[in-house]
Amino acid sequence: MIAPTRFLAALLALTSYVSASLNPIEVKEQEFVDSKTGDRFVLLGVAYQPGGQSAVSAGSGDPLSDSKACLRDAALMQSLGVNTIRVYNVDPTANHDECVSIFDSVGIYIIIDVNSPLYGQYLNRAAPASSYTIGYLQHIFSVVDAFMNYPNVLGFFSGNEIINAESNGESCPPYIRAVQRDLKQYIAKNAPRTIPVGYSAADVSSVFDQWAYLQCNIAGDNDISRSDFFGLNDYEWCGDASSYTISGYNVLIENFGSTTIPVFFSEYGCIVPLPRYFDEVTTLYGPQMRVMSGGLVYQWSGAPTDYDLVSVNSNGSANLLPDYDTLSSKFNMLSVSELTSQNSSATSLTPPTCNANLITTSGFSTDFNVPDQPSGASSLISNGVSGANKGSLVSVSATSVPYPVYQTNGAALSSLTIQTGATAANYPGAVKNFASASGGSGSSGSSGSSGSSSSSHGAAGAAATPFVKGAGAVAAAALGVVALL
Repeated sequence: MIAPTRFLAALLALTSYVSASLNPIEVKEQEFVDSKTGDRFVLLGVAYQPGGQSAVSAGSGDPLSDSKACLRDAALMQSLGVNTIRVYNVDPTANHDECVSIFDSVGIYIIIDVNSPLYGQYLNRAAPASSYTIGYLQHIFSVVDAFMNYPNVLGFFSGNEIINAESNGESCPPYIRAVQRDLKQYIAKNAPRTIPVGYSAADVSSVFDQWAYLQCNIAGDNDISRSDFFGLNDYEWCGDASSYTISGYNVLIENFGSTTIPVFFSEYGCIVPLPRYFDEVTTLYGPQMRVMSGGLVYQWSGAPTDYDLVSVNSNGSANLLPDYDTLSSKFNMLSVSELTSQNSSATSLTPPTCNANLITTSGFSTDFNVPDQPSGASSLISNGVSGANKGSLVSVSATSVPYPVYQTNGAALSSLTIQTGATAANYPGAVKNFASASGGSGSSGSSGSSGSSSSSHGAAGAAATPFVKGAGAVAAAALGVVALL
């Protein structure tokens, strides 16, 4: 646990995170850092896609366009100690000002995936060249336009699990670097600041080849196509019988030890068996895994199986699930000062030069020739795209959550609010946004039980075939496409 005096000092030092707006996060070799204070930034995050990763349709809005829902979830996340969310599917034509401003006001950063499951808005993993079109670039540049003015946008994911088997390890890597090059060129030309661009990888046997391929420097490329950060969707720590070595975390750290970019879990949280213990949390944020920059628990709400921390009902009310309480207890064991202090060994790191010797898996690409841009791309980059709703922070006046929320025992939470300004913080144990009410079943939806699972997502030994989430995702996977699955 955090000593009271040390916690108070750390909390006072963090007040700058939650003033008028958050300080943008920058990449400094293998760490994220606050652009103004220089403090190390470690992700204590959750995946945030109510309705599931594939729950998207044209013109239907997205998780960051419903301000009342964002207010409810921001209050619960702030109490949990979350400082980062990942949003998989966004509509660049929607207005995100209120939601993004709410999350900014409570100290929460956002990582945005630029792809979506909609046709023309993803790379086809079976034939990436066929989907790398000017129309595709129009979409991903529109996503950048919609979010580039928000200081709490930590970065953009260029793709999620595009490489999900050795069979597509040959054709896809050059196109991932091409997309990253294009995004970084567009940001450099059109955004008010540098915003990091990275990739979220599936946990397959070629994971280290993916990292090595994406972090190396192509001669004469000026790093423009290399990843600024690398996320890994990892579900290897399963149940209370697992450990640092059983889960294979020790192997990850041995291999990632020489990383020249931040590495973190872009998803984690095995559900086999249930209930989840989240014992990996104290290890992930402990001294053994210092090279890692934290992670994002899968997921907040709306998952098709048993991954939810919170159950949201059709009337906007919500139920905290047992995983919320368990994760909260693990987060509260972490040391704020340890999380914000920089790694003294993470300095003067030079990325390796790209070459075939970095690749160890047969069938994985050793081609570092990044594909040429589609015709018309340079004009889009120079002149910008049209159609996006370019956002900016707005004043947050509403702080009280308009929906009832219930504890795992069915009792209603009273006075659920967000804390902003000098009273806010984005680290565990700093803020409690509600007073617990005793007794009563009061729940208008979920019973608060996480139920049983028939899913194999994260089951020990099953990592070579990533679980595909949601019915829409299953259909997309059957077509051999990559969206945000």
